[in-house]
Amino acid sequence: MENILEKIRTDYERHEGNIISLLQDIQNEFGYIPEDAVNWFSRQLDIPTSRFFGIATFYSQFHLAPRGKNIITTCCGTACHVKGSERLITGLIKELDLPDGENTTADRRFTIEKVNCVGACSIAPVAVINKKVYGKMTTDSLLKEVKKIRDNT
Repeated sequence: MENILEKIRTDYERHEGNIISLLQDIQNEFGYIPEDAVNWFSRQLDIPTSRFFGIATFYSQFHLAPRGKNIITTCCGTACHVKGSERLITGLIKELDLPDGENTTADRRFTIEKVNCVGACSIAPVAVINKKVYGKMTTDSLLKEVKKIRDNT
């Protein structure tokens, strides 16, 4: 890990102005922002870890835990909620056998996320699977998409 971090470090000067770019590079390399990486950069750049974590937790683009290869995002906005988005989430949790409070499968094949709105209210309920938008979803249609992914990997 240290070799990778050193490579990333060479692109940055010793000031806090580049922390967002630094965090983006760390996440691009590891798929999330490992605590060990933050601690390493904190020591190397003499920047408090609280500064890194403050930025990483402020922006929703950053993830502090490992994520799955396949990301399934379910919209929970008003239109999607009224049209049954909670049933989609419940079906996913059951199908993927996710323990309470977890959103990534043990094998890291899938991560499920809830968002407030994806901006596609006219086709509610909406799921986004690996950045592709699927509208008018039912639990069955969503689980068919999950099965397709499983069958292809």
